[in-house]
Amino acid sequence: MSKESLLEAVKLAGGQTLLARGIRERIPDSKVGQVHVWGWLNSVKFEVPPAEVVIAIADFLEYQITPHQLRPDLYPNAADALPPGVAVQESQAA
Repeated sequence: MSKESLLEAVKLAGGQTLLARGIRERIPDSKVGQVHVWGWLNSVKFEVPPAEVVIAIADFLEYQITPHQLRPDLYPNAADALPPGVAVQESQAA
């Protein structure tokens, strides 16, 4: 589930504020802040995280969480959107 992966991403980032900062560093002119991350975690209406931040989150976390884990609806295969040289871990491939 993408929300569980987002929770794991927050944990790996060191908190909602640090995750938001990592997103802003990777997306020029982004206004994403801690309040947005909190909203994604508490959203019941929308798929989370939003499509436009998935790659930024994965990149910030050095692909410890993959785009597939964050949004399997957008990245249905475990290796989708991984940069060259990043291996798919066995637990993700199954």
